[in-house]
Parts: sequence; C-alpha cells; structure tokens
Amino acid sequence: MSQSKKYPAQTVVVIGAGPVGLAAASHLVSRNITPIVIEAGDGPGAAISRWGHIRLFSPWRFNIDAAARRILQANDWVAPNLDHLPTGAELVDQYLHPLAESAELAPHIQYGTEVVAVSRSGVDKTRTIGRDDRPYLVRTRTADGVFTDVIADAVIDASGTWGHANPLGAHGIAAPGESEAAWAMAGALPDVLGSDRDQFAGKHTLVVGTGHSAANTLIALATLEAEETGTRISWAIRGESAARLYGGGDADALPARGKLGTDIKQLVADGRVTLMANFVIDELRSGDGAVTVTGRSADEPVSLEVDVIAGATGFRPDLGILREIRLDMDASVEAPAALAPLIDPNFHSCGTVPAHGEKDLAHPDEGFYIVGMKSYGRAPTFLMATGYEQVRSVAAALAGDRAAADEVHLELPETGVCSSGPTITADDGSVVFDKNTESCCGPAADTSCSTDSTSSCGSTPPARGLSTGLLHGYSGEITGDSEASSGCGPAPATDLSPGAEALCCSTAPTAANA
Repeated sequence: MSQSKKYPAQTVVVIGAGPVGLAAASHLVSRNITPIVIEAGDGPGAAISRWGHIRLFSPWRFNIDAAARRILQANDWVAPNLDHLPTGAELVDQYLHPLAESAELAPHIQYGTEVVAVSRSGVDKTRTIGRDDRPYLVRTRTADGVFTDVIADAVIDASGTWGHANPLGAHGIAAPGESEAAWAMAGALPDVLGSDRDQFAGKHTLVVGTGHSAANTLIALATLEAEETGTRISWAIRGESAARLYGGGDADALPARGKLGTDIKQLVADGRVTLMANFVIDELRSGDGAVTVTGRSADEPVSLEVDVIAGATGFRPDLGILREIRLDMDASVEAPAALAPLIDPNFHSCGTVPAHGEKDLAHPDEGFYIVGMKSYGRAPTFLMATGYEQVRSVAAALAGDRAAADEVHLELPETGVCSSGPTITADDGSVVFDKNTESCCGPAADTSCSTDSTSSCGSTPPARGLSTGLLHGYSGEITGDSEASSGCGPAPATDLSPGAEALCCSTAPTAANA
C-alpha cells in the first residue's frame, strides 16, 4: 500500500468476529483506529462453535494474539495454561468471548449482520478517475432483512471459508444429485459422539476427504462402531494413497496431528475402516432413507448404499461479495497473487510458513485486504498465528507506520522441529503434550525440510513453521508409501496436508469469520 493522504485511516470495517477478525480489531484499537466489526453469527467465533467438540492440534500459546492479550490483561483476564490444547468451545468461551466483551471492542461489534457486498462509494468496478479518493461502502443485511450501508476508509475481510465447502463430485463441481442428497450430508465435522450420535449409530457412513476433518470424523466413528452394533465406516479418497493423511507420525512438529494420521492408518489395517482409493463420485441418488453413491475406484465401477455422508473435501472462499472490488488474485489458489506462491498446495505442505504481511495482501483497490483463512483461498495450510501476523502488519499500514508493516515475523518453532509423544492430562486438568516422550528426530537442528532453492517446502532463508515430517504437496501423491521416509531423514515423502482444516494447525477448518 502506498502512503497516500488517506492514512492513517479513521474507520475500518472488519468482516468477521472470529479469532483473526477480533485480532484485527484489537490491533486497530491499539493504533487509535475505529474498527467496525460485522459478524453474521449471534456471537464471536460463531462458526468455531459448530465444531466446538474438536480439540486443536496446537496449544494456547500459538492461539492468542499479542494485541488481544494486552486488551484482555487490562480487563483482568486470567490466561489459561499455555501448554493446554483447547477445544473449539474453549477457544470461544475462554478467549473470544472475553475479548469481544471487553470495553475496548464490545462497542464496535455488530452481531447477526451479514455483509452482502463491498464496493467503492458512488462508483462501480470500472470507474478509475477519482477512485482512490472514494471511501468504501459495505452493504449489510440483518436477520430481519434490514439493509444498511456502512462507509469506511478501509476494509479487512476476515470472513473465513466455513460454510463454503468444496463439492463431493469430481472436477471441482457438484456431482449429479448432490444437492438433492443434502438431507444425508453431515458436514465436515459432525459431533459423532455427542449431539449427532443418533445420526450415525448403527448406520453406514461414507467419509469423503483426505484431510484432518475426515480423520477426526473417522476416529469418532471408530469409537462409535465399538459401542453401537451395525455401525459401518467407509472412507473415499481421490488420491492413490492415504499417505498424505497418515503423515509423518512422530516426525510431525505437532504431536497431536501426527498421532491422528497414525491412528487412522491402524484403523484401516485392522479392517474397521474400509478405504476406497482413487475414488471418483459420479452420481448420488436419494431414496428410501439412504443414498446410493455411484462412481469409480481405480477405474472399476462402484455402487455404495450409505445412510450418512460426511463430506470433508475442504473449503473455498466466497468472493461474490467482492465482485465490485479490484482484486489481484491467483487464478488457481484464489489467494492474493503475491501470497499464492508461498502457499500453493501443489508444492507447499511442510508446515513452513514464510512470514508475510500487508505487502503480500494488498490489492489494486488500496485499503482493502483479505486476511485469515480466506486469504489462503483453496490452500489448506493456514496457521492461525499467521493470520495474527497478517492483521498486525495491515493495521500498522493503515496507521501509516510503514516500517512496522514491513517488518513481519512469526513466533513459531523452527522448521524441522520433530517433537513427539501422546497427550496427557496435567494436574490442573489441562490436556498437554507428554514432554517426557523422546523425539524420533533428535535435536531441532536436524531439519526435515530442505530450504534450498529447489525445495517445495519453503523459501530461502528458512521459514519458521510447524513441520509435518513430510515433504511436498499434492505432487507428493505420486509417492507410494509414506513410510519411505520418516520425514526426518533425507528421502522425501508425501505431504500431510491439513485439508483446509488449519486453525493454527487445528483439527478443524478455520472458522468462517476467523
């Protein structure tokens, strides 16, 4: 963003009151800029609450924004155990709610209000003369159907991708009959062992997807299968191998994430989960309380009758509300053009996260930014801490502090850290990693991801990030067995792609409005 006469900004619309949206508001307030936070849900982190039963991969220390922490501490907030791995519900209740209710932010948040369009006031997308001098117009609609136009100097879109799932069908488009079978769709992260139990108990469920949302559902279904007679589990993936999900095991820098893949691999080996690789869904036919899924597995015809479908095929950004904004987006990833090469899922999945900020997020319309999970477009490797750094940099730019905006960094473990071990319950009830468990990889200096100019794992100089213990992105699917390399040795292996579920490498998709 150039240093134009409009900055420092006076008012900034923030779309979404998830973790990254509220972090953006916190940084703006700290720089004496008035945020106008517009949230479609009835409270902060509304979408996260949809998967509140899921535990994040990463402990609290990676999930709390610095500016948000300062506001909370000023309001006598008691910080949780920083080594605890919170659930989505704990993230909302213990962090987002207190932050949103603080005196600093509460007056600036509007709930139950949907953003339906963003534009420049008085002109459409084609008008250039005088465009940069015009403020932004954000049109909103309440649940009662009341429309309001909000005028602001800048806009930060932190609306996330939740609610905009990729289709089950091949080719990136819905299969015939997919919309008609919506009644049987359980979503990406159903509460199998809780509120949604009756939907799955004694039923045949098809889980579609190779990410960690799929893994969590498979693990929960396996628990249910052991308790409820007649419960059956089928798992369909598009790739030749599930190696991307099985992952790096102990070589993963987030032990909970590595263990998840290991557990799934064992369920398949034990025959408790029926895996169908190279599966292409051609059609879904509804009838008699079940859905017949027809398709092909390794070019062989398949017909499968199921009761429930848990589609965990990832998410894509909703760019429709931004139709009148001049965007510079990558054609394939649907992320800001400067950011896309750093996160392209065809090559990137090592968990390395090159620090990036306002310059990488800027668009031709000055003062407009897409941040958080939505900034990653269709790439599934977002880290919540990355979103915090994004909005810190953007807020600095909007305040006219160019130096602070350009100085970007991430406080994460060095690439190649290979901690391992199960979680344990601490004396205070917190769920933490067992620090007494040894790593398979030796010291952190033994990096699992090359950072030279030929590597697809990151950039030079080495990025900071959270290693999965495996290399490559979608291109790694051509590798057969993930055990060809532990991720800690020299041989490359397939990646452990978070499959669009990365709330700081969480087990769940980043919330809409995150």
